[in-house]
Amino acid sequence: MEIYVLKSGLCLAIFFGFYKLFLENESMHTFKRFYLLGALFLSLVIPLVSFTTYAQMPVTTPAVVIGADTISFSEIEKTINYWPFVLWSFYATGVLYFSLKFKKNIKQLLSRIKNNPKLKKGPITYVLLKNPVVPHTFLSYVFLNKQKYDAQEIPDEVLQHERVHAKQKHSIDILVVELVQILFWFNPFLYFIKRSIKLNHEFLADSVVLKQGVNTDAYQNLILAFSSQANTPDLANSINYSFIKKRFTVMKTRTSNSKKLFISLLIFPLFIIAIYSFSNKTVVINQIENITNDKLSHIKATEAEIEEYNLLVKKHNDLSVNNIIIVQEEVKRITFLYNKMTLAQRKNAEPFPYFDVIPTPPSAPESPINQEVNYANFPMPVQAPPAPNADSVEYIKELLKRGAVFFIGSRSCSSEEAVDLAKKNKDLKIDVSNYPKVVLIGC
Repeated sequence: MEIYVLKSGLCLAIFFGFYKLFLENESMHTFKRFYLLGALFLSLVIPLVSFTTYAQMPVTTPAVVIGADTISFSEIEKTINYWPFVLWSFYATGVLYFSLKFKKNIKQLLSRIKNNPKLKKGPITYVLLKNPVVPHTFLSYVFLNKQKYDAQEIPDEVLQHERVHAKQKHSIDILVVELVQILFWFNPFLYFIKRSIKLNHEFLADSVVLKQGVNTDAYQNLILAFSSQANTPDLANSINYSFIKKRFTVMKTRTSNSKKLFISLLIFPLFIIAIYSFSNKTVVINQIENITNDKLSHIKATEAEIEEYNLLVKKHNDLSVNNIIIVQEEVKRITFLYNKMTLAQRKNAEPFPYFDVIPTPPSAPESPINQEVNYANFPMPVQAPPAPNADSVEYIKELLKRGAVFFIGSRSCSSEEAVDLAKKNKDLKIDVSNYPKVVLIGC
């Protein structure tokens, strides 16, 4: 969650920075409207995008050393981390605050609509208020002072300005940002985006009024005349919205078509950079041994093949450790038969033997899936040692059941000698990094 929040915030910061540098002062207001909403949407979605790559890696057996210094997990003191609880409580408090604030603003506007006289003109409804207010708009409702409206003291340019807000449905943009702000209230760039969206709404309304032939200087004086410190609801658009100086500057700005095309083309690499920087990259490692076993899971050795396997393994295990003659063809045959057996058959058969000198196996196919199985091509199976046990004697007995071969340094030892050493030496360490070859250390 923390990573998502960080990525989302940085992504929104980059999009907003591009807007301030290249777009805000240009006269492409409709394009800017959808850019700001798109930037908000992409900053929430891009950190959720995940690209998956696949890689193959051979299975390795980790080194496990058991001895007197082994730490039991039950002995680790459990500590309680209160930070997640504190942070989630703080987050929930913010969500609750902004939810109540949003509810209050909606209720205030609906109350004004319900409790005051209304005058419907086409798709626009004028709500006439007794209190002195600056004209403002929410959805298709334009809020005006009743006394001034009846006395026709509100200029037509002001009414036209508010009608643009209603017809272009600017309130929907504000509602979207407010809802996102409830969940991501801690992101400072959301407040910058919301302010820029409302300012761009004023650019849009101003441009439509000026296109009707209204004199720019006269219109600017009109805006100054309606400027006041009176508060308007957060969810409404108002003609006296702040940054009047910037509005006056943008009114006289004309962006050429070539500049519009250039800025539009810059957005594509910006999008690529955001995707590359803030999406998730997942690497799925396919272990070669696991793929092989999955492919062979439906294969089953015959009784004759199991008997042949047991005879070959027994023949190998009966030889002296210091006088083993490995016949390469027998090694291949044992490997072939073992790979063909099911897990249940392997459990009841002789343990796979340890070959001190193992011939280089042929390479496994890159992907055995959907290929014809050739058992001779599979490498020798790598058996994992049993789970570690703090009791050295019990661990050695478990290793014996799985066909382990014991050594003291470079000298081999019998199973009885290994058990006896474990009973006598409490500091005995058991190295299974080359399992099934097991080395006893500290004798």
